[in-house]
Amino acid sequence: MKKILLSVFVMLLGTIMVACGKEDSTGSQEGAVAKVDAENEKNESIEVDKGLLNVEIVLPASMFEGQDIDTVISEAKSEGVDEIKKNDDGSLTYKMSKSKHKEMMEEMKSSVLESIEETKTSQDFNSIKDVTYNKDFSEFNLIVDKVAFQDSFDGFAAMGLGMSGIYYQVFNGADPKTTVVIKDEATGGVIDTIVYPDAFNE
Repeated sequence: MKKILLSVFVMLLGTIMVACGKEDSTGSQEGAVAKVDAENEKNESIEVDKGLLNVEIVLPASMFEGQDIDTVISEAKSEGVDEIKKNDDGSLTYKMSKSKHKEMMEEMKSSVLESIEETKTSQDFNSIKDVTYNKDFSEFNLIVDKVAFQDSFDGFAAMGLGMSGIYYQVFNGADPKTTVVIKDEATGGVIDTIVYPDAFNE
């Protein structure tokens, strides 16, 4: 199951980062979902259907570009997914028991908590003093040394936490939106508030 989570997270991150880097004809940056019509957005979304006994997750075809679908299906089945169906549009429908989905969500929760701990203790983010969060990872508070934060690239930690929160919510069937509030350790004042994935459109 960890292989599935890791590979899907990498694909999700890659899809967003590629979309963020695309430039239109005027040279301006496009967001992850900018200029996508409603039908395409619907087709590319991840859907989670929690039934009475099973949970179905539909992952869009774009998440599997450049991969051998038979290998993806084989690996997922070996990780405990009950059934995988390739849809006409190239998307894959994963069907698993509620207990397997619960196990998957617990593994995701552990991964998010590890990311939070790493953010707090990593030498790469010297300005970050603490990270707090809510139960469903839809909000994070980054407590920082304001001066050190403004003179660093530690803002990338906010994006990492935002992506982790979105990832968790997507597979839990919730609205994938995560708010990261950056606060000054000394005063408690808000330095910045970033909402993902909206921030990718700016």
